[in-house]
Amino acid sequence: MDRSRRQKLSNALKESSLDALVLNPSPSLLYATGLHFHLMERPVIGIFNADGRVGIVLPELETAKLHGMEIEAFPFGENPATWTDVFRKALNAFGLDGKRIGVEPLAMRILEYRYLQAAAPKATFPDATETIASLRIRKDADEIAAMRKAVKIAENALEATLPMIKVGVSETEIASELVMQLLKHGSHSPFPFQPIVSGGPNGANPHATPTERKLQEGDLLVIDWGALYKDYVSDMTRTFAIGEIDDEARKIHEIVQAANAAGRAAGKPGLPASVVDIAARKVIDKAGYGEYFTHRTGHGLGMEGHEAPYMRADNQRILEPGMAFTVEPGIYLPNQNGVRIEDDMIVTKDGVESLTSLPREIRVLG
Repeated sequence: MDRSRRQKLSNALKESSLDALVLNPSPSLLYATGLHFHLMERPVIGIFNADGRVGIVLPELETAKLHGMEIEAFPFGENPATWTDVFRKALNAFGLDGKRIGVEPLAMRILEYRYLQAAAPKATFPDATETIASLRIRKDADEIAAMRKAVKIAENALEATLPMIKVGVSETEIASELVMQLLKHGSHSPFPFQPIVSGGPNGANPHATPTERKLQEGDLLVIDWGALYKDYVSDMTRTFAIGEIDDEARKIHEIVQAANAAGRAAGKPGLPASVVDIAARKVIDKAGYGEYFTHRTGHGLGMEGHEAPYMRADNQRILEPGMAFTVEPGIYLPNQNGVRIEDDMIVTKDGVESLTSLPREIRVLG
């Protein structure tokens, strides 16, 4: 368990007037402890007191993970009838009944939450999202190095996949090959998300699922993919031409490419996250396609594919060195085609750096 992270967490809880934080299996629990747990039918809860004390309620079969760590274990057996007593024992040991216990709403399940309520009926459970974000939002050198490696793995995997892409190949065939190449090139699992491979009219759905549709001459092909390395992710998108494309398809690609460049240039330390969205959106609006850009320009990334800061026009969070985010403007023409170009950025002392390096210009395949 990283002692510096433990101290940062303790300080953040005190600043937030929280007596403790509880986390179930999630990237935040991994960040705080270095331990991998997965969501299952047996509950797991990490307990973090403001004084730096740490405990975990967990199944007996998982206790070996804690060997040699300064973490108090509260194990339970297979009979669910005994689990409430173990939760009560843990929360009483930490003196948390009647206290303010922060939770992470995006990760906390009803299962664990009900055990917590039963164990500490006088406690309150405020939203600790911002407290957690304050810990994870600025990446250190090791975190950035892992993300840089995740980008390189993803780029190499895509380049290895491109030769098989041609007219008549299905989206699912491409996605399957890309998954295999990600693993071959060193991605850990699970992936941050399953690759999006969408051709022609399917590309007008930003979060399309690969289908059996076969690529056709004139399609634009959107590929959104990422890799995982040492618990940190990459998230990238490129759009390709399948053979000869029409003038409008080429036009919207050029517009999105310009919007991507504007968004990448806008983000600097000391400026609000909103400037990235505003800069990219202005290009697309000016070109007359604003109604077809239907999502924010980007989002933070690190241990998750989507985390703070979020690059949208109303977000006044100030960018600081070490923050990581995507720039991914798009244009989506219903029943026709879609374009998205996405890069991974790191805020530096003087500006921003793009971790991604694949060409953004239209590339013709097939």
